[in-house]
Amino acid sequence: MEHWANALHQPDVAAQTMLGKRACYDRVPHFFTDQYDLGMEYAGYAEPGAYDDVVVRGDLAGREFIAFWTADGRVLAGMNVNVWDVDDAIQQLVRAGSTVDRGVLADPDVPLDQLTTG
Repeated sequence: MEHWANALHQPDVAAQTMLGKRACYDRVPHFFTDQYDLGMEYAGYAEPGAYDDVVVRGDLAGREFIAFWTADGRVLAGMNVNVWDVDDAIQQLVRAGSTVDRGVLADPDVPLDQLTTG
C-alpha cells in the first residue's frame, strides 16, 4: 500500500533482518486521506473480485458511515468516512479473520470492539 506509514514502520523490520534477527512486517495495511469535507481511513485489503459483499454501517446519504468488504462473512477491509475513533476496531476485525453476522456488522448500535470478543 502506497502510504508514508509503510516508510515509517518497515525500516525497523528491515534493520532487524539485516542484523540476522527474525522479524516480520505484519501490520494491517492502512491509509487515511482528507478530501474536502470527507475524512477517510481504510484498513485491510480487499482485492478486486476477492470479496463477495460490501456491508454499510451508518448514514451513506449523510456521508457518515463505515463500509466493510467481506468474503464468506469475514471482514477483509473497512473504510470509515467521517466516523472517527474506529480504525483500531476495524483493524482488529480484519486481523481476527473470524466470521461476523452481516446484520450485526451493519448495526451501528453494536460497538465494533464487541465483534471480536465473541
